[in-house]
Amino acid sequence: MVMCHSPHDHLHNPKGREAMFTTKWLKLFGVFSILALVLAACGGAPATTQPTAAPAQPTTAPAPTGGGKLEIFSWWTNGGEADGLNAMFDIYKQQNPGIEIVNATVAGGAGTNAKTVLKTRLQGGQPPDSWQVHAGKELTAYVDAGQMEPLTQFFKEQGFDKVMPPKLLEQITYNGEIWSVPVNIHRSNVLWYNIKIFQENGLTPPKTIDDFFTVAEALQAKGIIPLAVGGKDKFETPHLFESVLLAVFGPDDYAKLFQPGADWSDPRVRQAAEIAKRMLEYSNSDRSSLGWADAAQLVLDGKAAMTIMGDWAHGYFISKGAKVGVDYGYAAAPGNDGVFMWLSDSFGLAKGAPNPEQAKAWLALCGSREGQDAFNPKKGSIPARTDANVSLYDEYLQYSIKAFGSEKLAPSVVHGAAAPEAYMTEYGNALNVFASDLDVDAVVEALQDAAKDLK
Repeated sequence: MVMCHSPHDHLHNPKGREAMFTTKWLKLFGVFSILALVLAACGGAPATTQPTAAPAQPTTAPAPTGGGKLEIFSWWTNGGEADGLNAMFDIYKQQNPGIEIVNATVAGGAGTNAKTVLKTRLQGGQPPDSWQVHAGKELTAYVDAGQMEPLTQFFKEQGFDKVMPPKLLEQITYNGEIWSVPVNIHRSNVLWYNIKIFQENGLTPPKTIDDFFTVAEALQAKGIIPLAVGGKDKFETPHLFESVLLAVFGPDDYAKLFQPGADWSDPRVRQAAEIAKRMLEYSNSDRSSLGWADAAQLVLDGKAAMTIMGDWAHGYFISKGAKVGVDYGYAAAPGNDGVFMWLSDSFGLAKGAPNPEQAKAWLALCGSREGQDAFNPKKGSIPARTDANVSLYDEYLQYSIKAFGSEKLAPSVVHGAAAPEAYMTEYGNALNVFASDLDVDAVVEALQDAAKDLK
């Protein structure tokens, strides 16, 4: 089934939207309570929706007094992500007049560059007040290094524990404490495609791996780049590969790959590497010099037909004035139908933060309904809260909200949900070399060696 479609009629009715949204999130809590999937310990007019669980009245975060500063560290510099971050900054300034926001961003998708800068700052005793961190295993490295303050009491005082899915709460809980405040949920395994190219060539978005190569061959014969891939941000090929692994292994065995003692000698690893090699052979030859957003732009410009990227690409397309369902469409990555590969962006409180009161006011905003409803429609992500105002979310995001509540879940390794930072680095290095040499033997061996860092 091709998942590019317009919303059903009931989505155009605010009351219908409200009922659908509430029902789906009620189902979500039931799904999470029986979920067997193991995550490696990874607009219309506004309408009022009701929370799925009655949240405790939030305790107002300490109000910063006497002016001051707030330094927020992230890697959100592209299109929709920057727009979303600025939307939250605007609200913060209204709520906390006189506070100067220092927007400490470091360009580079998935935080590949930002994390290096952050590590240096933290080791040098110069932390920002709050920084972006993926929920899941990525979070634990900062905790183990003693660089974050626990937020359990703050989190519960704000009532966030009452309005976020249990599985997400698991991903920010470590050693019995909550360490960060999720601001969103992203889907990473999305195929984005140029609708005009597909229509003009009588093609259907590929549902399976075999479908992908059939479509790619037809596009290449017409002189069209089948698959746009970046490489400059150092996460694009690793990102592509995780969706291939998911297609080959299925959600249950995929999740086991990132647990201690995982068997990377499984012949399916080589099968996945062979598929990824073939897919890259249908991509742009200049991929090493392009970032993920550049690759997305190739699709928007009609120079390439498809790209496989997280739904921050949706935020990027929106920021460029493109319209979903008109200029570009979406589907699950080939072989990933029915599985939602997920990650969550969150913010924590630095130990020794220069401005802790200002930082807590920021965290209160990040977890609030107002903050998330301002941020996510621009970012291209869905809210971490279950009581968001669904009328503010477009066709794709309403689809994604439903999918998160009904499809099987799989954790992203590239984006910190499935495995610790040390492993993510080794995994990323192996796949980035592979992006250049396409040496299947070498990448399989490198991935087997990397598995030693799964703890």
